[in-house]
Amino acid sequence: MSDPFFHPVSGFDLPRFAGVPTFMRLPHVGPEHPRFAEVDVGIVGVPWDSGTTNRPGPRHGPRQLRDASTMIRAQHQVTGQRPFETVNCADLGDVGPNPADIKDSMARITAFYDTLVAADIRPLTAGGDHLTSLPVLRALARSGPLGMIHFDSHTDLFHSYFGGTMYTHGTPFRRAVEEGLLDPKRVIQIGIRGTMYDAEDRDFAKAEGIRIVEIEEFFDRGSPDVMQEARDIVGDAPTYVSYDIDFVDPTFAPGTGTPEVGGPNSYEALRVCRGLAGVNIVGADLVEVSPPFDQAGATAFLGVSIMFELLCSMLAQPA
Repeated sequence: MSDPFFHPVSGFDLPRFAGVPTFMRLPHVGPEHPRFAEVDVGIVGVPWDSGTTNRPGPRHGPRQLRDASTMIRAQHQVTGQRPFETVNCADLGDVGPNPADIKDSMARITAFYDTLVAADIRPLTAGGDHLTSLPVLRALARSGPLGMIHFDSHTDLFHSYFGGTMYTHGTPFRRAVEEGLLDPKRVIQIGIRGTMYDAEDRDFAKAEGIRIVEIEEFFDRGSPDVMQEARDIVGDAPTYVSYDIDFVDPTFAPGTGTPEVGGPNSYEALRVCRGLAGVNIVGADLVEVSPPFDQAGATAFLGVSIMFELLCSMLAQPA
């Protein structure tokens, strides 16, 4: 059981529109806090979008996600899980990026997550654009390559952009494979769709053994079958989960920089997370929420609902 200090503030004690917003109304426990070492799962904001190549805005994602997350309650409606009573969870604050320097920002992010690894804290990250995943993986994979279950409409496996720019939100997992952070034969990408520049990313995936489940196959087979394959691919070894909000159809998640039509609805967006139960998840992220394109806040609320599902899956035992 968790320490009551780490329980979220109840809406019965303080209205959800009141108080200073933290992720899911949890205590803010930064690295300098005297109880930092007691945290089991830490939620981290990475307000950074210097890797964006289309519509900017995910640097504002963590702030909006925090605000939306005040509506998250204590119990999962399907499984009955009460994650905040199972382990000590806290909002660890934001990693302060350098918005003028991509490499310096990545070094800052990796250094922050090194602190979490040293304290044996599993991170749940709110981005930020999808390049955020690369510096996080650099910290989490220091002991060896990880598997990955990746929900997205894009592979993010491109070699480079604009004739040699190596670090964008379209390249993080190409770099992660090249750097030995991911075991490509334990990587599955789910929901891939949309028009293409060419097949370079798919060719790389095929050559390296990365499994791509395009959206047509996802719908033809159904979520439970696809998620069973995902669990089989990653096995029992340490695995990272990366969830781009543009996995979801833009009807349900318009607030993102590179939307692609023809995706899952909001229920399916949650259901795939439930299929992660029993996976050895060492960290997870939810990225690419872009508040300037989320005027009604629906994308952010879906995003934090997905984060709650990911948190429950990080703590769930095999079915």
